[in-house]
Amino acid sequence: MGEAPQLLYVNGFSKFCHETQQTHGNGILHNNNNNHHEFSRFGPENQQNGSNGNYDSSSWYEEVIDDDLKWSFKLNRVLHKGVSKYQDIALLDTKRFGKALMIDGKMQSAESDEFIYHECLIHPSLLCHPNPKKVFIMGGGEGSAAREALKHKTIDKVVMCDIDQEVVDFCRKYLTVNRETFYHRKLDLVINDAKAELEKRKEKYDVIVGDLADPLEDGPCYQLYTKSFYEKILKPKLNDHGIFVTQAGPAGIFTHKEVFTSIYNTIKQVFNYVMVYSTHVPSFADTWGWVMASDEPLSIGAEEMDKRIKARIDGELLYLNGAWFQSAATMNKTVSQSLKNESHVYTEENARFIPGHGVAYRL
Repeated sequence: MGEAPQLLYVNGFSKFCHETQQTHGNGILHNNNNNHHEFSRFGPENQQNGSNGNYDSSSWYEEVIDDDLKWSFKLNRVLHKGVSKYQDIALLDTKRFGKALMIDGKMQSAESDEFIYHECLIHPSLLCHPNPKKVFIMGGGEGSAAREALKHKTIDKVVMCDIDQEVVDFCRKYLTVNRETFYHRKLDLVINDAKAELEKRKEKYDVIVGDLADPLEDGPCYQLYTKSFYEKILKPKLNDHGIFVTQAGPAGIFTHKEVFTSIYNTIKQVFNYVMVYSTHVPSFADTWGWVMASDEPLSIGAEEMDKRIKARIDGELLYLNGAWFQSAATMNKTVSQSLKNESHVYTEENARFIPGHGVAYRL
């Protein structure tokens, strides 16, 4: 798996920069030669409310985007932290983004802007489909993807399959915005590896959604980005007119070659029609990308999309409309050229990974 988040208590940036690799005391978590990671303990001063550590105004969370780039934001407090069989989990109360869910040190969603990511992930595929009834979500343990899918009046069933029971229980308990989603009568919540679950199921789906963690080296998810998975397991589980959509990682001018272009090129080997779209997600500190694919044309005009939004969706969307989607599917010159020239195809033996890990520290 990727580097896990570390809780560090230091007295300033200079000490953090120069001593995090060699400091062994003062509650600082260091990496040993076995590459094992876990959360350091909170000191007594942070245990006033059990696991809900209270912090002063100098508390920060830092996510390493790349070897030479870090993204940090102030904390009000750490609401909860835990370690599951598969990954490290933390729920932070941040000053800028509200509650933020971190998994293996990577921002998964933030209260203030998660609607951007999840509306973009779910609604384009369901709106492009003529009459979606059944949806299968790979991952999505926080419940937000299922929440958005269940807004569609045509939907009869949403299967949400997440490998990590502890993440699901954690999100159900602490992410109150999705509490009703977990008890929705149309939701079928399954704890299993998505690959194994799709393999054993006999039913097919109108839309399959990849709401998976980014491909991390030694992580459990990267095999669900491979050509063999798409070709042999996922595609056969789609109904006629079926659509597959997946989050595809950073798609910014400097980051789109990490995994975005490769995921696109891999899916292009399996489906007849493949399109990409992207938008800026503030809490991700980058433009984010999605890939949508089908063996049927995916074209839908802005006016028609707006009509379907009005007819099919309960409630108001905050971000997506027809005009935005048309623009979001147009890449800039550099990214377009990279997509055109990409030759890498994901296999079990030859994968690309997202760099970076998360570090929480105290100035």
